[in-house]
Amino acid sequence: MANRPLRICSSLSIIPFSTPFSTLFYTPLLRFTFPIAPPKPDIGAVQEVKETEQKEQVPAKLPPMEEAHIDALEEILGHKFSDRYLVEEAMTHGSAYYPLKGEMSYERLEFMGDAVLTFGVASEVFFTYPNLAPGPMTRLRAANVDKEKLARIAVAHGLHRYLRHKAPQLESQINQFVDDLDNYPIHSNGLLDPPKVLADIVESLLGAVYVDTNKCYETVWKIFMRLSRPFITIETLGKHPVTELHELCQKLHNELKFNDKKWAENLTVDVLLNGKVIGSATYGPKKDICHNRAAKVALDRLKELLSNGELETFLKDNT
Repeated sequence: MANRPLRICSSLSIIPFSTPFSTLFYTPLLRFTFPIAPPKPDIGAVQEVKETEQKEQVPAKLPPMEEAHIDALEEILGHKFSDRYLVEEAMTHGSAYYPLKGEMSYERLEFMGDAVLTFGVASEVFFTYPNLAPGPMTRLRAANVDKEKLARIAVAHGLHRYLRHKAPQLESQINQFVDDLDNYPIHSNGLLDPPKVLADIVESLLGAVYVDTNKCYETVWKIFMRLSRPFITIETLGKHPVTELHELCQKLHNELKFNDKKWAENLTVDVLLNGKVIGSATYGPKKDICHNRAAKVALDRLKELLSNGELETFLKDNT
């Protein structure tokens, strides 16, 4: 038998040239792998991760609320709780456990109180004003359950003094809100920016009463009506400054425009009437509050110009 030429393939197998090409193509190749040593773990980082996981898995506990504080809250509400733990839950902000994860906060009771309160105010408005259109009904309901109205209730009755929290800026925010209330005895219609937590604890306490009384809506409603005096009526309901400004400009056939100028920390809003600046405001935290305040400044200025017969002169001369 004649010797056939041989070929050495990458698999180190000796294959005759007569071997079909398809067989050569599928011949497995040798693969060389080299073991790579895993990186050494950072002991400090591993320990930090473990501690973080433990904090997240094991809820922190707060000391019991002082009995005198619960008594004071019961006195304000006019309700003796069968389950006094509901008061603790209703007055515990999530920050109270910082830096750990808390086992409970007022959020669930706030959810319940919000639902009961919204229904109650809607019912009161509906039956008190049988001929009132849906638009004014909606504004009247909102004015009696919005953040500012509920925050007024909280500070008027001192509910915030018993809130358990560790929010560093909250006290100064509450003090600023209390100082601003003197300028608006009933409602600011969007000009004030109260801390949300003040409204939250009113709703959470009402939710606590609802749960404690086995879903007795009448008890909750009586407490709210007493705490919320004066209840905003159609006669005391003011107009939102942006709405009133738009309506007045449409009546005068003047063009109204809001111009936002964003800076590093604060937002400045200019109000333009036919291209002329008629009012402005600067505020940092919230855009809508800044718009409302700018609209209020412009509205007051526009009314002043109209009462003095100076609007046409203002529009011509203010270039």
